[in-house]
Amino acid sequence: MSTVLTDAKNLLTDLIARYRHRVDYLAIRLEEAEGTDILLRGDRVETLSEGISVGGQVRACYKGGWGFASFNRLHTLADRVEEAIAAARLVGDEETVLAAIDPIQDTRAIELMGSDPRQIPLSRKKALCSHYVEILRSVDSRIATTSVRYGDSNQRIIFATSEGTLIEQSWVDMEMRFAATARDGETVQTGRETTGSRKAYEDLEDLDGQVRSAAQRAVNALILPTVKGNTYTVVIDPILTGLFVHEAFGHLSEADMTYENPDLMEVMTIGRRFGSPELQIFDGASLAGHRGSYHYDDEGVPATTTQLIQDGVLVGRLHSRETAGKLDEAPTGNARCLNYHYPPLVRMTNTWIERGKTPVPDLISDLTEGVYARNWIGGMTNGEMFTFSAGEAWMIRNGELAEPVRDVTLSGNVFTTLADIEAIGDDFAWDESGGCGKGGQSGLAVGCGGPSLRIRNIVVGGEAIE
Repeated sequence: MSTVLTDAKNLLTDLIARYRHRVDYLAIRLEEAEGTDILLRGDRVETLSEGISVGGQVRACYKGGWGFASFNRLHTLADRVEEAIAAARLVGDEETVLAAIDPIQDTRAIELMGSDPRQIPLSRKKALCSHYVEILRSVDSRIATTSVRYGDSNQRIIFATSEGTLIEQSWVDMEMRFAATARDGETVQTGRETTGSRKAYEDLEDLDGQVRSAAQRAVNALILPTVKGNTYTVVIDPILTGLFVHEAFGHLSEADMTYENPDLMEVMTIGRRFGSPELQIFDGASLAGHRGSYHYDDEGVPATTTQLIQDGVLVGRLHSRETAGKLDEAPTGNARCLNYHYPPLVRMTNTWIERGKTPVPDLISDLTEGVYARNWIGGMTNGEMFTFSAGEAWMIRNGELAEPVRDVTLSGNVFTTLADIEAIGDDFAWDESGGCGKGGQSGLAVGCGGPSLRIRNIVVGGEAIE
């Protein structure tokens, strides 16, 4: 922990003691972040920087009204506390309802298992990015543009509340993104890969095969036929399963999405069946080693694992202390903020579908016609509707993979799709590439995963059937 933050602990506890009587709840979060950002786009170095920032936030709650203030000059902290309290008292007119938790005094760090990126020279990180650029460009002369992005961040936090919690925690997060766009006349195709780690800098090295694969997929897709748009039975790989469970279902499990939306609250009724008895869905930060893992959330609630769907039935949702209190449910430790500029929101951590019992070859062996899709290059959700673009896809004919196809988009309604899962594979993989966005806070590290799935009645976009 830095000297700046260590010396500030007494200041936090003194301010909490001085102002706690004026509100129902008061929390101060101090943060020091140290990081690197590199972006190579084609031959240009667009970003090459290292930086350190120190700042914090104050949250106050009075009669159900919240006040928030952020700062990056420690000597202004008392003024920011006054501002947050004044705002809370101005808007509060109901009752403060926060799920009860035990006060905690603890110091925790997510330990690295290899090299710390802070000990790696900037020149070496730049050389790694340049190496991956050369791999992307070397695949084929039709590669028109490339981009490689590297980022690492070490965050160190002190969090204190008027309830007696005082927590210090820290972690290191790393991520790399690769993209190559191939062009042949008017035809343009893009291949992308993203990877991340909270374990070791070495996890970002030796990715030559993964990087080359991204460029090769773009080149290969130039000559592939476009899939014929139709409704198909689709088999998706674990990476697409992870994207689906995070984007299409996970956000709907965030309790601030439901209690503010009566229609969605009615749909997301605990005890409602959404899938077969084989379907199990979880979210949790207590799993070690993943990008969405931590010891305490940004309200000081210990990390947990929450089962969202059990045997096909909705049994849980993700909470902040306020949403848990308002819905009379247990807090789950899912209040997270990207950094000190933002208040915590209900956010996913590591979200997954549990592996099933069907051998993966059996997912396609009895299909007369279907689509097999793996990886992803993009996607969007709108409430309960989703559309994802597959990174690679093949037609399934008579129980076997047939010709590869391109421009495969998968669309549907999440609740209908969960019910249409016909079989759950016995494989499983994690995707550590996630950077989740919500409420203006984009790039929050998460993990997602699952097994291969077979789903009927998926709308697959492509060329219209004549």
